[in-house]
Amino acid sequence: MAIKKTITVDGIEVPFKASAAVPRLYRIKFRRDIYKDFAALQTSVQEGDEEDSTLDIESLEVFENIAYIMAKHADPENVPDNPDEWLEAFNTFSIYEVLPQLIELWGLNVETQAESKKNIEKLTAR
Repeated sequence: MAIKKTITVDGIEVPFKASAAVPRLYRIKFRRDIYKDFAALQTSVQEGDEEDSTLDIESLEVFENIAYIMAKHADPENVPDNPDEWLEAFNTFSIYEVLPQLIELWGLNVETQAESKKNIEKLTAR
């Protein structure tokens, strides 16, 4: 079950979508593991300071890639095939404003998948 959320980015309403397909889409597009990247990104942001941003370039790129995949998944017709083209639509793209909402969306999706597995186990238990 996919979960969608609209997040305001630089004054623009952007739909994002989390589902079981996101890790696969991310792996196909960027040849990386979204679970590892998300965990490292969360650590970097927790250690960072919005006023004195010391995030490394790789963390920023991972954030942009995750956001892009979730946006492309939500609205494939209107999101370009290239993350650079998509990012051109915004003047600013604050990791400190958007990432917590993407983490929440991802968490809701994972929670929903876990509940589904429990229900399947109940139905198939003998």
